Amino acid sequence: MAVNQPPPDHAPAGHLRIAMVVPPWLSVPPAGYGGLEHLVAGLIDALVDRGNAVTLFGAGRENGTAGDFVSTCADLQYERLGESLPELAHLAHVNRLVDPADFDLVHDHSTIGPLLAGRRRVPTVATVHGNPVGEYGTVLSNTDEGVGLVAISHAQRRANPDLPWVGTVHNAMALREVPRKRGPGRGPVLWLARFSPDKGPDVAIRACREAGLPLTLAGKCNEPAERRYFEQVVEPLLGEDVTVVLNADREATQRLLYDARCLVMPIQWAEPFGMVMVEAMATGTPVVALRRGAVPELVRDGVTGLIRDRAEELPAALRDVSRLDPADCIMHVAQHFSVERMAGGYEAVYRSFLADRAAAAGRREAAPVAAR
Repeated sequence: MAVNQPPPDHAPAGHLRIAMVVPPWLSVPPAGYGGLEHLVAGLIDALVDRGNAVTLFGAGRENGTAGDFVSTCADLQYERLGESLPELAHLAHVNRLVDPADFDLVHDHSTIGPLLAGRRRVPTVATVHGNPVGEYGTVLSNTDEGVGLVAISHAQRRANPDLPWVGTVHNAMALREVPRKRGPGRGPVLWLARFSPDKGPDVAIRACREAGLPLTLAGKCNEPAERRYFEQVVEPLLGEDVTVVLNADREATQRLLYDARCLVMPIQWAEPFGMVMVEAMATGTPVVALRRGAVPELVRDGVTGLIRDRAEELPAALRDVSRLDPADCIMHVAQHFSVERMAGGYEAVYRSFLADRAAAAGRREAAPVAAR
């Protein structure tokens, strides 16, 4: 069963009681960079608007959503990002707290949650936010039989089609407070990502330099691997034509996106989504990207951006992109990547998943009678 964001105009009859689970190092919404955190915040608010009861299970003391909040740890565990024990302890608390008397369904956004979901007394769907191959693919392929996985793009799903997928729902963003421009951006080309070879900041520098266009590198750079990559690979390439902005807050990144000539996405891997492309187009800023992963699902080539197959083609695209109409970018996001549309897609997945489980339970109960 594949569900791809059906856009009902109103909430179906009867609300759902949903436990929304995030890893213990995420603040929802975040103060600055954080695509997953903004996604979850928007989803919770939209689900509540549609009449559902949502409780966010996370860490820390603050909740910036319309849902209720249960903290499993007084302090965010950001400094321990990547360690297994903080997430395991957090999920153990969640599993103990979610009860069928209070919740119809758990929606898990953690990495290892699907592996532990079989211990819960409440059914679980889990959104897969990473590339479902390699070690992560091994974890996902060993999830409990009753857990349903949701893909964030068709490209992601194609990367490992044998996983227990129950739907595909594109990520989305709240549009109410996004500034929208009417004409082409007057600022430099913008690269906005974490500093990693997967994101291609070095490719962006070379492409903009060949195109004769200034570039702003606005990157997340606070983890050891990110700092090491920046110092060893990016810094030697810098010049007067490149401005660096490290760890910008939300307000600063919104201004950069609004002012930019375009967003450049020279990704070097099969990125399963790429929320920053949606954020750019929502302001009216087009995207110039390499054809990798979900890029063709998000960007309309020749309308909301220019997609190219090789890095050598990027300089010409960076020069040509100013002819695109910002209004087309804004309309594209409103039609395909609104949180209301995403919430409708997830509601359809929830209800279909719960109906399938109920039907399977009924068949199991009826089996002994049929045998006699």
